[in-house]
Amino acid sequence: IKIVKDEAWPEAETADDLHDALVLCGFLTAEEGGFNEWTTFFDELVSQNRATVLTTKTGKAFWVAVERLTQMNAIHGDAFLNPQIEIPERLKEKTISKDEALVEIIRGRLEALGPVTAALISETLGVSLSDIDQALLKLEGEGFVFRGSFTPELGELEWCERRLLARINKYTLSKLRREIEPVSASDFMRFLFSWHGVGSDDQPEGVEALRRVLDQLEGFEAPAAAWEGDLFSSRLKNYDHTWLDTLCLSGSAVWGRFRTSNTHGGKKPAPIKTTPIAIVKRSNLDVWKNIGKVPENNFEDLSHTTKKVFDFISLNGASFFEQIASGTKGLRVEVESSLSELVAKGAITSDSYTGLRALLVRSKYKTEKGRRKKRMSFNMEGAGRWSLIRSVEQEDEDKKSSEEMRAIATVFLMRYGVVFRKLLERESFAPPWRDLVRALRLLELRGEVRGGRFVEGVTGEQFALPEAVAGLRDARRKQKSGALVSISASDPLNLMGIITPGKRVSSHYKNRVLYRDGVPAAFKEGSETRLLSEFAQSEEWSIKQTLIKRNFSPKLKAYLGKGAE
Repeated sequence: IKIVKDEAWPEAETADDLHDALVLCGFLTAEEGGFNEWTTFFDELVSQNRATVLTTKTGKAFWVAVERLTQMNAIHGDAFLNPQIEIPERLKEKTISKDEALVEIIRGRLEALGPVTAALISETLGVSLSDIDQALLKLEGEGFVFRGSFTPELGELEWCERRLLARINKYTLSKLRREIEPVSASDFMRFLFSWHGVGSDDQPEGVEALRRVLDQLEGFEAPAAAWEGDLFSSRLKNYDHTWLDTLCLSGSAVWGRFRTSNTHGGKKPAPIKTTPIAIVKRSNLDVWKNIGKVPENNFEDLSHTTKKVFDFISLNGASFFEQIASGTKGLRVEVESSLSELVAKGAITSDSYTGLRALLVRSKYKTEKGRRKKRMSFNMEGAGRWSLIRSVEQEDEDKKSSEEMRAIATVFLMRYGVVFRKLLERESFAPPWRDLVRALRLLELRGEVRGGRFVEGVTGEQFALPEAVAGLRDARRKQKSGALVSISASDPLNLMGIITPGKRVSSHYKNRVLYRDGVPAAFKEGSETRLLSEFAQSEEWSIKQTLIKRNFSPKLKAYLGKGAE
C-alpha cells in the first residue's frame, strides 16, 4: 500500500508539473505544498494567474489551480482568494452545485491518495462527514471507488480508487509469491499424506470426520469397491459403513456414476467392483451432473426389463425396491439386474450406499448367519428409495458457468491443497485448464488462495490455500524418518508417474503403491510386485506385506472380500 501511495502522489520538478498536480488532485493544502518544497513553483504559478490560495473562514488554506476554482468556490462559498484572480471565459462552467463539486474534487483526491478514510477527507477539505459520505457513495455507484479495510494496522473502513486498488492487489500478490519457497515432489507427497491424514497415528472417527473426508474426495471417481475398502479406511480410524449411510440418508451426500459412455463392448453393463463411482454433496449435485458426460442416447439400448424399471422410476419418482418390483411385475432377480444396469449407465442412485453394496454382493453372501438367527446384511430393503440422477430430456451444457468453475476449483483445492495443470491428469471430471485457471485467478484476487511456485519441477501457474502453504513449509522442515505409507492405486494420492518419477500404476482397486518419505518405494500391479528402492533382504518380506495390507471392517468383506463379483 505504501508503494502505491508513493507512486500515486504527484511529483513536481517544474511549475508546470505542479500545475498538472493541482488540476489532477483538485487542490493541495498549504501544508502539503510546503512539505514537498513546492512553494517556489507555486509562487511562479500565482504570478502567471494560473493558481491562487483559497482560504476558508475557519482558516484552512488550499492551493488551487484556476481550472478548479469553480468547483472549490461551490464547496466553500464564503472563502476568499489571495490573490484575487478571474476565471478565464474558456474555463467558466455552467452553475455547479456543492454536491456535484464535491464529487469531482474528491474524485481527484482519491486518484492521488490511495486508501483513505472518509474522516480524513472531511478533515482535510473542511466539509461535514455526511457530505463526504454522500459523495463517496455516488462515486461507488459509478464503480470508481471501492470501500474496505485495506490497511491492516488501521482497522477502519477506507475508500480506494479502483485503478490504485488493482495495483495494490497486483503488488501484494507479487510480494506473496516471492515469499514462497517451492518444495520437492517428495515433500509435496508427504504434505498430501498429512493433508488427508493417510498414515497418521491420530486419525479421526465418526460421521463428522467422514463428512470432512468427503469434502476432500468430492467428485473423485474411484472403483465402487475402493471407497470403503481403501479410501475411507486409510483416512479414518475404525471406519464403520453406517457412517456413510447416515450421510446419504440425511441427504448430505449422493453417490452415483456421473460420467459414462454409451459403448460397453456389446455387453450389458453391471456395477462390478471396478465401476467408477463418485460421492458428492447434494448441494453440488447439479454441478457434477452438468460436467458429467452422459450421451443423450445412453438409455436407448436398455433391455426390456430394464426399460420397464427405468420408465417406472421416471413416472413415479423415487421408489422403494418392493414398489419397483410390484409395479413392473418383474422377478426379484430381474429387477436387481435392471437396477445394476441403470447404476452402471449413470441413470439412478439410492438413498443409502447400501443399495450399491447390495448390487455388488452375490445372493448367498447377502446374509450373516448368527448362532440362533439369520440376519440380512446388505440387501435391497436397506437401500431406501431408488431415483433418477438425471432425466432423459436433460441436456448437459457444454459451456460451464463461472459459478460451476469456482465450485470445481474449490473442490480441487480442498483435495490437493495446491492445484496446477499437471495434477489434474488424475481427475476424470477436470474441465479445460483455461476455464479453471480463470476461477483460480479470481479466487486469488479475492485473497482466498495464494498464487506462486509451490512445487518444484512443475511448469505453469500454481495456486494454493493459505493453510496449505503453511503445511508445505512444515513438510519441508520435517525430518525424514523412513515412514512407509501404502495406498490403493485408485486413491487420488496415487501420483506416481505424474508428480513423482516412475511408471504410472493403473487405478484398479487391487493395485497398490508404497511410499517411503514421499518417494515411491514399491508397487503392485496385477500379479507383478516390484521394489523401487533398495531394501535389506531381511526387510523385503515386511515391505511387501505393508504394500498389500488393506484395513477395513470385517462387516464389509461380503462385497470387498469373498463373495463380490
